[in-house]
Amino acid sequence: MSDRSTDARWIFGLEPLPQQTELAPLLRRVQGLALALDAAEPAVDELIAHLRAAESALADRAVEVRVPRLGDDAPDRGRPYLDHARGVGAYDAAFPDYEITIDGARATGTVTFPLIFEGPPGVVHGGALASFFDCVIQNHSCDLGIAGKTTSLHVEYRRPTPLATPLTFEIDREVDDRRITSLARLLHDGDLQCTATMQAVAGNRANLPHVPPRRPAR
Repeated sequence: MSDRSTDARWIFGLEPLPQQTELAPLLRRVQGLALALDAAEPAVDELIAHLRAAESALADRAVEVRVPRLGDDAPDRGRPYLDHARGVGAYDAAFPDYEITIDGARATGTVTFPLIFEGPPGVVHGGALASFFDCVIQNHSCDLGIAGKTTSLHVEYRRPTPLATPLTFEIDREVDDRRITSLARLLHDGDLQCTATMQAVAGNRANLPHVPPRRPAR
């Protein structure tokens, strides 16, 4: 098997709004601080009140439907679909944020998991690690121009992965005419924490539906 790539990145979806990329890391930090409290704090009560007010205001503006707007005949009431090919954690607080450098079939990067991703005491939840691997491996493939739907993801946990600690990762991948196989490793100071092996279909971008642009502000 050999790595086959193109110059064009695989992009499917809209860019997040600047407000969304500002909100996500703030939510992660604030939730982490709230989880570390020993007692109720007035600041949290104030925050809850503000969030409830924001929820009420946004309910009149946001599109609360499951299906996004995709395809040339997409219904107008569908919500916008954001690009999930890379950096999901930059705009969605439910995913970890990371830095990645891609050099052909190999990618490297860094990630730190804050408190909101805790499972066992002081340790990253295994489900968060699986989501992380899925994100960075697909990021790697999409930036090389050949990607597709994940068909399997096998995670092996070697050591408990520490929270709030700078970690590094490595990805190596191979591609044939039908399938992408990637092996990723997460390390702490050179010690292997966990690995992931992912297989995905080598998709055809021509088969992707059209992503309509954002609607004008109402």
